[in-house]
Amino acid sequence: MPDRKIQNFNELEFAVFCIENVAAKLGVGAEQVYQAFTEKSDILNGYIVPGYEILHTQSREYIVDDLIDVMKERGVEI
Repeated sequence: MPDRKIQNFNELEFAVFCIENVAAKLGVGAEQVYQAFTEKSDILNGYIVPGYEILHTQSREYIVDDLIDVMKERGVEI
């Protein structure tokens, strides 16, 4: 997926939802997940935002597990 910046409030709200829920599942701070998604990788602008239309229709568990899988595939550690 091509990189894409957040375009509207719904995408922003979804990005925050993703960060907070991944942090809760991993037992770490949201800031650490944000850094992993932006500084250590392009998961935020290269996966979450471009995939918003599909991802936001899934369950919380699916989204969190999917993002953790993407982190593993890309070698992103917290």
